[in-house]
Formats: sequence, structure tokens, C-alpha cells
Amino acid sequence: MKRSAIYFLLFLSFSGYSQDLSRENQVKRLDSICLYRINPLVKQLYSVKIDEQKTAVNQQLLSAFKEAMEVSGTFDYDFDSVSKKDIAILRSPDNKFRIIHWDLMKADGTFDYYGFLQAKHYDVIKKGFRKTKKETIQLYPLIDRSSEIKNPENAVTDNKKWFGMRYNRIILSKTKSKTYYTLLGWDGNDQFSQKKIIDVLSFDKAGVPLFGAAIFNYQKKYPKRVIFEYSTKCIMPLKYSTRKDSIVFGHLAPIEPKFEGQYQYYCNDLSVDGFGFKKGKWNYKADLNMLNEKDDKDKFYGNPHDRSITNNESNNYNTEIRKRSKSKKKKKE
Repeated sequence: MKRSAIYFLLFLSFSGYSQDLSRENQVKRLDSICLYRINPLVKQLYSVKIDEQKTAVNQQLLSAFKEAMEVSGTFDYDFDSVSKKDIAILRSPDNKFRIIHWDLMKADGTFDYYGFLQAKHYDVIKKGFRKTKKETIQLYPLIDRSSEIKNPENAVTDNKKWFGMRYNRIILSKTKSKTYYTLLGWDGNDQFSQKKIIDVLSFDKAGVPLFGAAIFNYQKKYPKRVIFEYSTKCIMPLKYSTRKDSIVFGHLAPIEPKFEGQYQYYCNDLSVDGFGFKKGKWNYKADLNMLNEKDDKDKFYGNPHDRSITNNESNNYNTEIRKRSKSKKKKKE
């Protein structure tokens, strides 16, 4: 009996050690891919200037990330050594998925976006009268087809026809029948205007990611996503208020009436609008009274690779809007 007990304990110890060693080997392999492939390629990607060279390096980077994410246990690997300024990694609040993505600025000032979405999926397995759930991690490449989407405000697409952008925040919202992940993002667009975007991610029954959803009530319109376009010389705040459980953003207006509809001349007029989630929809409200709330997870973000002094959290665009705003305050006083 004693010998049997000893063998049993040895078996348990060896079994546990084998599992730990397997996990250790997985981490070592991922560390190696990051050190020798991903990190050098990221540095190279943002140092080369010619589009053809960027494209070639980017293809190698896509291949390296794909190799890494095919390693068992990658979902729990945080890629700590990879520059988060260059490669954005966001994990959902419920830990059901994460998005690993990056942008590629071309010589003409436009942007392309690349990345992957890793998501947990549960298959229901029936054994007689019993049902069990089997968890798998599914990998979806994000293929930017922004230029092919004619009406992006009203389009619902999958990962193969992604409206590419760089995400900054994931907000979890639930209804009785559906779970929605609202995404706050930025798109460099071109050399004249940039965009802030409120998008929505959900999953169908097969686990396929879908972007865009009819959950916005915005000025008597019901878009699938909300897109704000404005001058590259401006900063527009877009953030999630955890205290008020709402999305708040700067109101945009042309710097002069004659520029109505020409978004390269739009700027934040210093007033604030927002969306509050109620009855399964984001409902719009204008002219919010907002106090400045500090939240390290939110930024008045622009081009993440712009290290210039002008790319800060202030609005450097001196316009008539500012003057009109100041004059309104004086009249009230």
C-alpha cells in the first residue's frame, strides 16, 4: 500500500511538472518570437520611409504575429516586451477577447490598419442528458477594407471587411439577449483631416465577430457606428466617463460658416456632447455639463507615432470658434 501511494504521489508530481514545463516552453517560445522577430520588425516598420519597404516589413510582421498566436496558451501571453505605442493591445473587460493591431502611415498621408482578434468560443457538447462547454480560442485576422465600404455609418461587416482604425477603449454593455462591446477609435484618414469613431463589436452564434450595430440614437438617426471627422490641426476629446457611464466628446463645427461640410476645417467648439446607454441603446444628448475627470485609460489621442511637440492634449487651432465661445461666457457674466 505504501509503495502504491508513493508511486501515485510521484505520478502526480511528474504530471504537474510536465504541465508546468510545457507552459514554460510555450512562454520561452513566445519570448523568442518577440525578441528575434516581432520587436526588430516593429522598429524597422516605423523607421523605413518608402511604402514598398513598409509593405514588405509589414507582411513579415503579420507572419510573425500569426506564428506567435498559433502557440498554445498565447491568449494569456501579454507581449510585455512589445512597444504598446506602436502595437496596440486591448483586452475586453470580461476577458472574452483581445485585439492586437497597428497602423501603417503611407507617403500620401493616408493610413492602413492591420491586426488580429483572439476570442474565446464555447462549443456545447452533449453526452446523454448532460451538456458540457468546451472552450477554444479562435483567431480572426482583421482585414482593413475601409476604402471599399461606401456607407460606413450604416454598414455591418465582419473581420474580413473591417473598417480599420486604432482602438483606445472597449466598453462592455449588455441587454437581455445580446452583449455589445463599444469601441472608441482613431483613424488618421489623410493629411487634411482625421477621425474619431465610436464602433460596436458583437459576436454571432458561431463566434464570428461583427462590427457595427443599430444601437445608436443620434439626432433622430440610427447609424451602426458614429464617425467624427475634423482638421488634423485640432484635438477632439472622445472618452468614456466611468463615473457617469457615458461616452463624452467635443462638439465639432466649421471654423467659419462658409466651410460647412468641409471637414478639414472643422474643430471642437469647446462644448461637450455625449451618449448614455439606456434600454439597449446609446442615446445622444447635447451640451453636457462635464467636469474634467482624470482617467489614465483615456487620452485625447491622435497619431500615436507623432512625437512632435504639437501633438499634445491641447487644442492648438486658433479659430473664430474660440473667440465666439469666450464672448458667450462674457455675456453670461
